[in-house]
Amino acid sequence: MTGAVALAAGGCVNVSAPDKPIVINLNINITQEVVYRLDGEAKTLIQDNPGIF
Repeated sequence: MTGAVALAAGGCVNVSAPDKPIVINLNINITQEVVYRLDGEAKTLIQDNPGIF
């Protein structure tokens, strides 16, 4: 009989929502670096024809 009382008392789990909203602060820093190298002929072609791009 004591086993049945223990099961009845310990078998209930209550889950409730908090009263205040959950706040998540994210500090995100995104740094992008673009490195490019041009062939000498390509660089000259682009300088001579700036409208091709």
